[in-house]
Amino acid sequence: MKARIALSDGTVHEGQLIGHPGTCGGELCFNTSMTGYQEIFTDPSYFGQLMMMTYPHIGNYGVHPDYDEAPRPMVAGVIVRAFSADYSNDQAEGGLGEYLSRHEITGITGVDTRALVRHIRNKGVMNAVISSEITDPDELVDRARRWAPMEGLELATQATRAEAQTMASETNKFKVAVVDYGVKLSILKNLIARGCTLRVFPAKSTFEEITAWKPDGFFLSNGPGDPRAITYTTDTVARIMTDGRPVFGICLGHQLMALSQGIAVEKMFVGHRGANQPVKNLIHDTVEITTQNHGFGVPEAGVPADKADISHINLNDGTVEGLRFRQANAFSVQYHPEACPGPHDSRYLFDEFIHRMQAHKA
Repeated sequence: MKARIALSDGTVHEGQLIGHPGTCGGELCFNTSMTGYQEIFTDPSYFGQLMMMTYPHIGNYGVHPDYDEAPRPMVAGVIVRAFSADYSNDQAEGGLGEYLSRHEITGITGVDTRALVRHIRNKGVMNAVISSEITDPDELVDRARRWAPMEGLELATQATRAEAQTMASETNKFKVAVVDYGVKLSILKNLIARGCTLRVFPAKSTFEEITAWKPDGFFLSNGPGDPRAITYTTDTVARIMTDGRPVFGICLGHQLMALSQGIAVEKMFVGHRGANQPVKNLIHDTVEITTQNHGFGVPEAGVPADKADISHINLNDGTVEGLRFRQANAFSVQYHPEACPGPHDSRYLFDEFIHRMQAHKA
């Protein structure tokens, strides 16, 4: 079955349908990872976005439930160059095509993804629509233009959980309150593996609800959408930052922590998404290869010296990748130290969080 993808600037490409027949739309972004498509498609930070994979062969090792980062795919649609209907992996429990169909995710294959990536890098991020139903290119372009832009969009409430959940560790060394704006399962696994029993709270939980559990530290998670639109959490994050107990934030959590200190957050021309992004650790003078997924960021010029120190920078474009806050027992990174997919260069950050909780308890 034929399918088409149309961008809001009038660009149209034709290919073949993969997954569920239908029409979907959202912000078009691309990921440069060579593996880990299942982890990427189920990452809650991608909620409401069309995911284009730059690596051409997708689907060739099937799917397995252990690689899900959420109970279901979170992307709005999928774009690939060469989809593999057959897979070669004795651990797989099914094919990617059936997986996408079962979860009603529409995708397109046979598209010149390299051309589309170059187009986005030159023109900037934009909305797009994928359809196996609509054949009129003009109608598709019009739909893409009318799709709600990511800037100003609050999506965390659609990616969070409905009620608080406790996840116990075997050793129960620390109690960590996790504010779930769309947290990846692998982040929770990294904390549990270090002896943390977690209480995972919905995004709209109040400071009183969170602290009633008497945690040893706070973790503010990743998630989708524009952080500036998440106004319901402003008071909660500000009070967490002044509490005195250690605070660790990743991606959206990093941005919300910055906003709580009066540090600006801006929409990026083209976001960072992949498992091969070089980041310099300014504290230890080392380089880490990192996994990233963000379309918003903290501009360097907007970080006041009395509020925070920049701890990490992106070596591709010099953007801020980490902060150490001066007026709080808190640190954060823009990238994803849990990886999944990606290298494990940055998992020491979970250990730093543990050390901070140990010091605070002592």
